[in-house]
Amino acid sequence: MFRGAGLAEGFAFLMHAAALTSDRLRRVLALLRDGQPRSTRQIVRGARIMAVSACIAELRQHGAEISCRRRRKNGRWIYEYTMTKEPNA
Repeated sequence: MFRGAGLAEGFAFLMHAAALTSDRLRRVLALLRDGQPRSTRQIVRGARIMAVSACIAELRQHGAEISCRRRRKNGRWIYEYTMTKEPNA
């Protein structure tokens, strides 16, 4: 169990990011590399992964700048990810 401050008090959980040589991270990078917005569903299908937010978090830990935008489409909320800077090599 964690002791100490909560998220509201500046405590952040750190995770161990997989290496950039990871096949799943490379597949996500290949999709996002063109700088176009990709929905969660597009990433799931195109990169053949399920944990999109985890992969995005890992890429961010490697220095990638990836924005996330929520928008309505056909009455539903969708999330789109756009990479504006690639991770550090």
